[in-house]
Amino acid sequence: MSDLREAGMKSKAWPFEEARKLIKRYAKAPPEKGYVLFETGYGPSGLPHIGTFGEVARTTMVMRAFEVLSDIPTKLICFSDDLDGMRKVPGNVPNPEELEPYLQMPLTRVPDPFGTHESFGHHNNAMLRRFLDTFGFSYEFISGKTYYESGAFDSVLLRAAERYDDVMAVMLKSLREERRETYSIFLPMHPETGRVLYVPMKHVDAAKGTVTFDDQDGREWTVPVTGGNVKLQWKPDFGARWASLGVDFEMYGKDHSTNTPIYDRICEILGGKKPEHFTYELFLDDKGQKISKTSGNGISIDEWLTYATETSLSYFMYQKPKTAKRMFFDVIPRAVDEYHQQLRAYAGQTIEQQVNNPVYHIHAGDVPVSTMVVPFGMLLNLASVSGAEDKATMWKFIGQYAPDASPEGNPDLDEAAGFAVRYFHDFVKPTRKFRTPTEAEAAALVELAEAFADETKALDQIARKMAAMEQDDALPMADFADAEFLQTVALSVGKNHGYGNLREWFKVLYEVLLGVEQGPRIGSFAKLYGVENTIALISEGAAGKLT
Repeated sequence: MSDLREAGMKSKAWPFEEARKLIKRYAKAPPEKGYVLFETGYGPSGLPHIGTFGEVARTTMVMRAFEVLSDIPTKLICFSDDLDGMRKVPGNVPNPEELEPYLQMPLTRVPDPFGTHESFGHHNNAMLRRFLDTFGFSYEFISGKTYYESGAFDSVLLRAAERYDDVMAVMLKSLREERRETYSIFLPMHPETGRVLYVPMKHVDAAKGTVTFDDQDGREWTVPVTGGNVKLQWKPDFGARWASLGVDFEMYGKDHSTNTPIYDRICEILGGKKPEHFTYELFLDDKGQKISKTSGNGISIDEWLTYATETSLSYFMYQKPKTAKRMFFDVIPRAVDEYHQQLRAYAGQTIEQQVNNPVYHIHAGDVPVSTMVVPFGMLLNLASVSGAEDKATMWKFIGQYAPDASPEGNPDLDEAAGFAVRYFHDFVKPTRKFRTPTEAEAAALVELAEAFADETKALDQIARKMAAMEQDDALPMADFADAEFLQTVALSVGKNHGYGNLREWFKVLYEVLLGVEQGPRIGSFAKLYGVENTIALISEGAAGKLT
């Protein structure tokens, strides 16, 4: 066994924990189909949202972990339930009122409100595939419409007709009494209107493979269960799909968790083996509401990529999948900086530590080197005080902080500088609230500006702080080009002005100078922005000129 495989077998990283379940599943013999099948499902009732990407990204992480532990081939299927009827019109499409006449029509027969594809379902499928392709996922896409109409699903549909009573018994236990009276696992397509009908079955003929029902006008129809004439209700569809495809692993949101026994039992009734599953917590918007593709709340895939890289998004998806997380624009800067912190740590870690590092799973073991020598959060503050309109302006300051850095040699940093300008103008600038300092705060700011401007005063501030703390250490060498020296000066001024809790002192600096409640290390920021520029900023803040 290789060192990597041995480390993966012991790893506590959740993708390896899930992969080991699949190892046990096929401990006696490999699957007859020749590969382990991972599936992720998608309901194209609205535009693909970021949670959809998260499901595919996380499933891929488990699949890659399994490939480290086993030589059995793998396959990932992305299944779109695009034969589903449109239950309500999404609010985030052009001219939504024009879609009202198409309620209960299969999504692949609803006109595309964007005017670019054959149908709304085709449009949303294309959006999903475009994004998955952008991220380089290796997957096979299956359209529900194609799967039903091509006959690929026919054998399981005929088995569902044959074992109709058994499957219905599973479903009826989970339904309210009034729902039981009209429920059927089969949803026929109206032979004339094409609408998906939610009607009870009058007769299911297992021998002929047909169902008989009355439409909403009381007319009786008999249609085959094969060839796309019916589809399964979504819960039976889950289990039937597992049985038909031979799915070995699927993850889904917590809102499905109570249905897992239903999916499993239906899969078994229809001749399949229930897969391994992983339930993740849901994403919430800034108000704590579940992100929904029909309401369009939260962050879209494209919106995240407007302000940060896809790798930072993958990092966010990796973290604590069983914990509910708020997902809105404020989480982006932290995700970017934490991702690069993990990149920097990776090279110096043992193989046991590396397989527990998120970036190992994000990059499937082929982990790049970070060239991000300035944190994203600090770039945001730089964009704020410099009024930067483009990354070229940002680089004038970055060059002072990191003389050896360049757009060519530090592509991560170059890309982040552009993102920071965009993010600042769209989110930070509109919400900044500068305040006028109190008289005592203004006095402290004046002394900070003087200490940053004069070597003697800087060292005096440090000496006073050391004396107050009864420290006899030698004074540091004065070096205004050194971020740590500038940070020490700032700490000393705060201490000398009675700030026992230095967080309160730095909060004053952030609120008065940057218009925010949280910010960067002042020493590092002063070096990045330039000491002279920082002195001018502090002086203006002390005089109340920034409000």
